[in-house]
Amino acid sequence: MQTSNIYPESHLVALLKSRDNKAFSYLYDHYSPALLGIITQIVRDEQLSNDVLQEVFINIWKKIESYDASKGRLFTWMLNIARNASIDTVRSSGYRQMQKNQSLNDPEEPGIDGQDNVNVDLIGLRKFVEKLKKEHRVLLELAYFKGHTHEEIAKMEGIPLGTVKTRIRSALLQLRQEWK
Repeated sequence: MQTSNIYPESHLVALLKSRDNKAFSYLYDHYSPALLGIITQIVRDEQLSNDVLQEVFINIWKKIESYDASKGRLFTWMLNIARNASIDTVRSSGYRQMQKNQSLNDPEEPGIDGQDNVNVDLIGLRKFVEKLKKEHRVLLELAYFKGHTHEEIAKMEGIPLGTVKTRIRSALLQLRQEWK
């Protein structure tokens, strides 16, 4: 059910913290497509991605009190919850077992076509991400859109872990300034 109300972020957060069901429906209607896109890029299974999305919104409902606007925007906070849930799912033994059981010749298997890039246009980030230096953009995409840990990125890119962390932090700060 699409709601017709439009909430400024601060008002939406206040309503969510007061456990307003209409505000939560609004949140789901307006943010679930973007979060599902990110989850699907990491999990690579449509049904499982939908399950993770439901878990994410349950966590958002349960943890909304911990959201702090001074630390970032609501969407960024929710994106981190979705990303972490996706990574936890991919690293779970059940997921790994499911992947082993899939046929390697299944043409419907996500990722077989070599498409590893998240379509950040779906969530309106492309114009901001493209403004970043290439060295920052690559690391940010690996970490947030492909689900790699900082340690994995350091090995993949052949750079020190501290450098990875510093560049990602710098990229996030730049995005935050651009997004305001």
